[in-house]
Order: sequence, then C-alpha cells, then structure tokens
Amino acid sequence: MALRPGRTTRKKVNPWTRVSRRKPRKSYAVGVPYPKIHIFDMGDPDKEFDTNLWLVTEHGVQIRSNALEAARVVSNKFLERNIPGNYFLKILVYPHQVLREHSLATGAGADRFSSGMRKAFGKPSGLAAQVRKGQNIMHLKLDKKNLAIGRKALKRASMKLPTPCRIKVK
Repeated sequence: MALRPGRTTRKKVNPWTRVSRRKPRKSYAVGVPYPKIHIFDMGDPDKEFDTNLWLVTEHGVQIRSNALEAARVVSNKFLERNIPGNYFLKILVYPHQVLREHSLATGAGADRFSSGMRKAFGKPSGLAAQVRKGQNIMHLKLDKKNLAIGRKALKRASMKLPTPCRIKVK
C-alpha cells in the first residue's frame, strides 16, 4: 500500500498506541514496523568545534520516521559534499508513537463495509516522533568559518519536516 500524505499524521494526538520497552509482549500495539531512521550521529564526534546550531520547531506536531530520515539524508549529504568530516550532526528525537491506519474499501458495496470503521484502530503502519513547540530536533556542531554552510544544511533539512522550523546559533 502506498504511503499516505503527511497531513494525515501531522496533528499531534494522545498516544493510544505504544510499544513498551520493558515488556514488549504487553504492549498495546502488536507487529509494529521498524523506524525508517537508524543513524542518529553523523560526522566527527570527537573533534572540538566552536559553533553550535539547532533546528527548533515552531509548532507541536508529529514527525514521521521517513520525514526524519529524509531530513537527515539531505543535510548530511550537503555537509559531506561541502565540508567533508568537519562537522558533527545529531538527530535529537526518536519516533516512538505508533501510527495506525485501516485500509479503505473500494469497489461495489464499499459503503457498507466502511460504515463500521469510524473509530477503528486499524493496523500499525509506521512510527512518528511527537515534538513540542520550541523543541530541538537536530544539533549541528561546526567551525565558525562554515556557519553559512551549516545554516543552509539545516534549512534544507527543515524543508523535509511538516512544521516550520528556525535555526538557533550559539
């Protein structure tokens, strides 16, 4: 089944479904897919940098794991192309919230089947991270001379996310 538009899962809702860390068998959701994002630290973690940049949300939303992965890929590729190895990028949020959807019936008599599905939970279809207004999503460390490149990389990453973001420099 194709991926539904991001506007269907962008709104922040109470976590009806979750995966327990201690007792996964006693979770509310069974058969949860793995998150699309696996790498959270990129670049050189041991090097000392003098400038810190953060990507900060302006609204409280849910960010799907594939949007986080797209933001990570586009920013890391831009940084690696322009300042190879002279940065450290970290994703600060993790997708815990389980997204569920039920398949819509099509064809003849579909209205009879779909009428009983109003508040159905459906099957787990993906994962999302719930973020608050003003929460940091990404952290980028680099040298002061590469500040313009870092801003541009985080701006490109923010284009992949479902909320407007601002860049905070320290």
